[in-house]
Amino acid sequence: MARRSLWRAGAKLAVIASTLGAGAAAATIATSDDPATTLKLCTAIPHRLIRGAVTAANIAFDYEYSLWGLPEGSDERERIKHKVHLRSAHKLQELCFKNGGIYIKLGQHLGQLEYLIPQEYVQTMRDSMLNKCPVSSYDQVCEVFKKELGETPDKIFSEFEPVPIASASLAQVHVARTHDGQKVAVKVQHTHLTDTAAADRATVELIVNTLHRFFPSFDYRWLVDEIRESLPKELDFLIEAKNSVKCLENFLKFSPHLVNCVYAPKVYWGLSTSKLLTMEFIDGVQINDVKTMRRLGIQPHEVSTLVSQTFAEMMFKHGFVHCDPHAANLLVRPLPSSRRNILGKRKPQLILLDHGLYRELDFNTRTNYAALWKALIFADVNAIKKYSVKLGAGEDLYVLFAGILTMRPWKRVADPSADHLVIQGHDSDRSELQMYAAQYFPQISELLRRLPRVILLMLKTNDCLRSVNNALLQGSSVETFYIIGKVSSEALIEAKMSQSKSFLTWFCVLLDEILLEIRLWGMQVALWLIQLRKALSWSN
Repeated sequence: MARRSLWRAGAKLAVIASTLGAGAAAATIATSDDPATTLKLCTAIPHRLIRGAVTAANIAFDYEYSLWGLPEGSDERERIKHKVHLRSAHKLQELCFKNGGIYIKLGQHLGQLEYLIPQEYVQTMRDSMLNKCPVSSYDQVCEVFKKELGETPDKIFSEFEPVPIASASLAQVHVARTHDGQKVAVKVQHTHLTDTAAADRATVELIVNTLHRFFPSFDYRWLVDEIRESLPKELDFLIEAKNSVKCLENFLKFSPHLVNCVYAPKVYWGLSTSKLLTMEFIDGVQINDVKTMRRLGIQPHEVSTLVSQTFAEMMFKHGFVHCDPHAANLLVRPLPSSRRNILGKRKPQLILLDHGLYRELDFNTRTNYAALWKALIFADVNAIKKYSVKLGAGEDLYVLFAGILTMRPWKRVADPSADHLVIQGHDSDRSELQMYAAQYFPQISELLRRLPRVILLMLKTNDCLRSVNNALLQGSSVETFYIIGKVSSEALIEAKMSQSKSFLTWFCVLLDEILLEIRLWGMQVALWLIQLRKALSWSN
């Protein structure tokens, strides 16, 4: 019966795909101002639609057919399931690369969902989706330039490197030099992406909704909603440029102590449009390149600290958050104003790239989110429940929400020890997380459906930052959580002062600050003791 349902799902998707493709094509071509381009799009889109539908049905059928009759929990079922996970992950990877654009974006997002999908998918997507994206040809790049600026790149710049230095899901980056000698990075949107993106978004939505109808436990509709909202903004590079400017202004206004340590490339507005973005070229090290970092005198633990401070300030104080901080979007260089110390070390400067995906947190969401993280850091169980409910998790799923935020089981979340949230990156930790993901899959799907989309993006941001810290430190550290606890607590104190200037409020805030300093001092002492214990164990 299940297999017949699967075939019906695949057949329905294929029929709908064919109907939509054929029906829309004739009308679109007839009314288009550019029939040749439109014809090319109308012949490509149905193929992409059918390819996606067939892949989805194929993967679903593989699971049902391969696991048919194997008892739940048996070693044989687990062995076969591992093979099906791998096969399906590679099928999905192939679909993403063939269709490109939004599909690669989707693959990148799946690569961050350790708490929801099997490790085989996570690892496959992480290994391929960041650094192996399709590349537009130089002719296609010239086509974008002619439409946007009226000339080819060799006329607009004194030098333009035809081979891109990087390619991502939506665009690629070329090195160029302006006529006044400035070295720049030019981000060029992949050709016709705006047109295909709308169709691809509809395709993904159709596939996800149809599969959910036949398999109710497969509910990724929240991801479709997020793509629908965020993709149009990411496709407009002028929005990205404005985001980068606002980001730095926020650090100047709200976090002046970090203003020299965080940087975004300067925008050349006269050479930028919605599909072209010309920026200052930054010669930096990718944040997961620890070896080169050390050679420059930069210490990975200092970079980890800076990353944690930067994004904690964004989330809890600015309310304007860069939501795509994966390794390819974060560079590090020695702080320009610093010099090597006696030991040959230099202070780091964090370079933020790709400002297309930002989210604003309103005052209530920001303060509730800060209060939740403060409660998580200090293991305040009652406050964890209170603020999880306020953020939409509900009284029945707040434990699960805390687990997804911290990637730790509840017994560790509620443990009052200073290092209760630290993940060492051991295989046992990963196995435990995957076990919980498999065991509570329906509940996790329901939680993600309930949460506001802005909180879903905070989860994505947390996942990216956790991956970056793991690359820098081979695990997480107490210091990271110390920073989160400190900044979230400071943000709550500032929020109280902004709401009322009365003497009573001032007195309460003063008490809060004293208590905070005591708790942070205790946590700092615990941090020193943990580091001392580690040093002694290494020496032995």
